[in-house]
Amino acid sequence: MAAISAEVKDHVNRIKMGFVATVTPDNKPSLSPKGSVIVWDEGHLAFANIRSPNTVANLRANPAIEINVVDPLLRKGYRFAGAAAVLDSGEEFETMASHFKKTGIKSEISSVVKITVDEIRDITSPLYDLGMSEEEMKSKWKKIYSES
Repeated sequence: MAAISAEVKDHVNRIKMGFVATVTPDNKPSLSPKGSVIVWDEGHLAFANIRSPNTVANLRANPAIEINVVDPLLRKGYRFAGAAAVLDSGEEFETMASHFKKTGIKSEISSVVKITVDEIRDITSPLYDLGMSEEEMKSKWKKIYSES
């Protein structure tokens, strides 16, 4: 299990939006955005299953998962790989679902996905390799998003 640092935790809990990759039963990749990704503890991420029937079905068949959480303005983030457990009853499910409700989720939570993180890798834009600063990056993408 990889240890999730305070810096990584702050990033994930600030962004919340993660792109979750799973594998379908016929071995095809499946990617789905999840707006409730959090760091649960120093070795686990979690997200609430609000409208994720395909993701949950994929994870029940094959627990392999990867989640990317990237700041859309800074173009920096983290890639997490590990194994997921789908929790839909019991004390741990109730505790986690209650936590998500307290953070503002109003929708029904039919299950919670808890990920044991085995690997954490940085994600950065190649523009940083060319000398662009974070402030320049943020300014560039704010301008692009405001024009859309």
